[in-house]
Order: sequence, then C-alpha cells, then structure tokens
Amino acid sequence: MTLRLDNVGIVVENLDAAVEFFVELGLELEGRAMVEGKWAGRVTGLGDQRVEIAMLRTPDGNGRLELSRFLEPKVVADHRKAPVNALGYLRTMFTVDNIDDTLSRLSEHGAQLVSSEVVQYEDVYRLCYIRGPEGLLIGLAQELN
Repeated sequence: MTLRLDNVGIVVENLDAAVEFFVELGLELEGRAMVEGKWAGRVTGLGDQRVEIAMLRTPDGNGRLELSRFLEPKVVADHRKAPVNALGYLRTMFTVDNIDDTLSRLSEHGAQLVSSEVVQYEDVYRLCYIRGPEGLLIGLAQELN
C-alpha cells in the first residue's frame, strides 16, 4: 500500500499576507488558482463554491501547504483563537535550522510567541509555538545534534 501526505489545508482571510508569511518561513510558492464550480462543491459538500488557493511546498519537495480564501460560500466558523488543548486542528509544525533567526524574520510579519520563551527539550530540540498570520498556531522545532 502506498500512502503519502499530500498537503495540509488552512483557510485564511488575507491570502497575500499568509503567502508572504509562509514564503518568509521558507516554503516555496507553487502557484495560485481559483477553484470554483459545482464540481469543487461536490468534493467539499459545500455546493457551488469559489475559493482562491495558493499551494506552497517545503524546499525538500516532500510537504505542501494549501492556503484557501473562501469567496463563496462565506466562512461559517473561526477556530483561530482556540487554545492548544482544543479538539480538532491544532497546529502545523516546521523543523528549522535556526529557531532564533526564524523567529526574528517572522516577527516582521507579525508572528508572536505563544509563551514567553523558546523551550529546550533535553539535548534533542528547541521548540516553540507562535501565532502567525490571522492567529494561526504554528510550531517551530530546531533539532540539536
């Protein structure tokens, strides 16, 4: 059996700002497109829909992130302020080479630490959660070897 995670999808209000943030993090923009019509609604169960998407990939080509901005139908719920122990989507975690440099670059795009510090787990990782564009919860991990 072949199984591969294709992408993680995140719905945003400001697609341009979200793309800029994730490009600054290190993802590469594959492309942007409008996904619309009844065929798309049959996949999602939303009926006739119009969604602007941006597909980004990790530099190694193994992971992708799909950002979506719904034009029709309108967004019906907002989970962005949920705490880390809420049921459902929690966060997307990225491994970075230098967590301090990454935090510095992302702070220019509004990223803020969820707690007041980057935490070290034994001699294995430095870890933190940040709130990115629109309050999205994102984890950063730096391997220590």
